[in-house]
Amino acid sequence: MGRQLRVLIVVENLPVPFDRRTWSEATTLRAAGHEVTVICPKGPGYQSGYEIIDGIRIYRHALPVEARGAAAYFVEYPIALFWEFVLALKVWRRHGFDVIHACNPPDLIFLIGLFFKIFAGKSFVFDHHDANPEFYEAKFGRRGVFWHLLRLAEKLTFKAADISIATNESYRRIAIERGDMPPERVFVVRSGPNLARVKRLPPDPEWSKGRTFLVGYVGVISRAEGLDLLLASVKHTVYALGRRDIHFAIAGSGPELEAIKEMAEDMEVADYVTFTGRIDDEKLLTMLSTADVCVNPDRVTAMNDISTMNKIMEYMALGKPIVQFDVKEGRFSAQDASLYAKANDTVDFAEKVLALIDNPERRAFMGDYGRKRVEEALAWHHEQPKLLNAYAQLAEIRGRRWKFLNPVRRLFSGSRDAWQQQL
Repeated sequence: MGRQLRVLIVVENLPVPFDRRTWSEATTLRAAGHEVTVICPKGPGYQSGYEIIDGIRIYRHALPVEARGAAAYFVEYPIALFWEFVLALKVWRRHGFDVIHACNPPDLIFLIGLFFKIFAGKSFVFDHHDANPEFYEAKFGRRGVFWHLLRLAEKLTFKAADISIATNESYRRIAIERGDMPPERVFVVRSGPNLARVKRLPPDPEWSKGRTFLVGYVGVISRAEGLDLLLASVKHTVYALGRRDIHFAIAGSGPELEAIKEMAEDMEVADYVTFTGRIDDEKLLTMLSTADVCVNPDRVTAMNDISTMNKIMEYMALGKPIVQFDVKEGRFSAQDASLYAKANDTVDFAEKVLALIDNPERRAFMGDYGRKRVEEALAWHHEQPKLLNAYAQLAEIRGRRWKFLNPVRRLFSGSRDAWQQQL
């Protein structure tokens, strides 16, 4: 697959190995013989500033504030960028690296990649997880100056990238059409579930809180992810349809967890909903294995229409039928494993859930269909060769470029060697 590389992965919004896509990529590269180091933020359960897991070095930095409004991004992102740059220098002088592999958001890590690309001849890989301009518009309901700055940052990120990795074909089109990336340098690597981790466990009736049926959700807890719509559908289920035999388990954390809990109280559905917060894999997989139906209430927006949601494929891997609003990439992933409610229609969403609750044969068919689709097409082991092929192409690009920077590279390499001797 080409020569072995020293890869520095930088991710800002989640700790590793909690970030499942990043961890799958890191372990795949490590298993293929590449040397892998990760820079990421600290988070619940991941407070160590440095550790080695499965041969992968992980450097973590503090992230004292999580952005909740447009202004907060001017605090969180500069702090994260500062620590990422400091840690990148530390990794460079201690271990060295050939490639910076940047996972967005934000689209500012290119500044670090560009620095090392210009002054040390390193390669830059952009791993496109989120379309930030679309995310901003969906979250704040407007464009304006900040939206244009995000478009500029996205453009500059693609310009700096030697190759780009897209999570689906929609993101690949963004790289080519908005980012002017050559098509042959854009590789689709989907976020497929790792079937060694996502395993069905024995159901635990305690999750249903004495009720007959359980509906499960896992993901970020905020209005942007449609949790307000999910609660509205719960209210319709309980009070308009008179169904008090269904419990809802909502797993995950996020900037609006407490606000969503208060919303459940205000809607008088708190007794029908369990908010677990962030829980470990065993509890999460037990909860989802117990669920009769799993849901994804992401509202229909330009962002969600083009984004692949990890939760959908994890539901499928566990053999669970799904209800979601009708978005393009969600339909591509799930196909007949899901029912699709009308756009942001909470009444239709509730009725789709009940249609499955009351039809166990249909639930079984859809669950089996989803599991088979994951096994045959969507699981991570199908994506591993695509990631390694992207890196093989990157190694060829490295061999052809930046010859004019050899003197500078030698200068910086000598500086790094001198620093290493002083450590």
